[in-house]
Amino acid sequence: MKTIISAESTIDMQKDLLDKFHIQTIPFGVSMGDKNYYDGEITNTEIFDFVKKNKTLPHTSAVNRVEYEEYFKKLLSQSDAVVHITLSSALSSAYENAKAVAETMENVYVIDSKTLSTGIALLAIKASEMASKGMDAKDIAQNIEALVPKVQASFVIDTLEFLYKGGRCSALMKFGANLLSIKPEMVLIDGKITVGKKFIGKIDKVVKKYCDDIIAKNPDVDLDHAFVTYSSATPEMVSTATEALKVRGFKNIYITTANATVSCHCGPKTLGILFINK
Repeated sequence: MKTIISAESTIDMQKDLLDKFHIQTIPFGVSMGDKNYYDGEITNTEIFDFVKKNKTLPHTSAVNRVEYEEYFKKLLSQSDAVVHITLSSALSSAYENAKAVAETMENVYVIDSKTLSTGIALLAIKASEMASKGMDAKDIAQNIEALVPKVQASFVIDTLEFLYKGGRCSALMKFGANLLSIKPEMVLIDGKITVGKKFIGKIDKVVKKYCDDIIAKNPDVDLDHAFVTYSSATPEMVSTATEALKVRGFKNIYITTANATVSCHCGPKTLGILFINK
């Protein structure tokens, strides 16, 4: 049985990695003013420039049911089954839409990742490895659902401006963070974004503290795969995070840039390390 592994563009994997692991994607929509794009058609620099100029965030839109129906039919024409892993249902209507469509079809399994970005990618890679070994699609879906609570997805953010504009933090919180140079850690817990530890200092130096803290909090990890994912970052930020994962012993470390959907909500110089716990 041939099973295709699928996700939305919020998986934040570039084409070379998608090709390597045979993962298909369908894009979210992004609107900036009167211009509409698909996720991946615009750069993060264009997004950040738009926000700076217009003082408002781009609007992102989940894949709708008609789009999912066309997409799943296309994938089924190329395979026997589809395992589709969505952006957290607490953050988007993507899961609800995909699930509703899948229930009208045979052999389409939809999983709520309860995470975002390359947290989804970690699950998709695991699913791809199972598919390559010939595992049945239903069994793949069950195995991936069991891994969902084990994904460690977190990011450290340089500025709260974008979260504030998106209604995800208060003006007082933003003011305090700016005044004290606080760089908050945002953690995915049960599918929702919550504030974790608060670091103080310049983001280039804070990344080391953040990585050390996350690694210390997660002593029993699956060392097969890890991601360093960022909206934008200095070379120092990326090398610091990559080195922290190397020292921990991860076998495969992938460095990716977040797509528009994720980046327009977190802002520039946001970086995370993501992996799966045992």
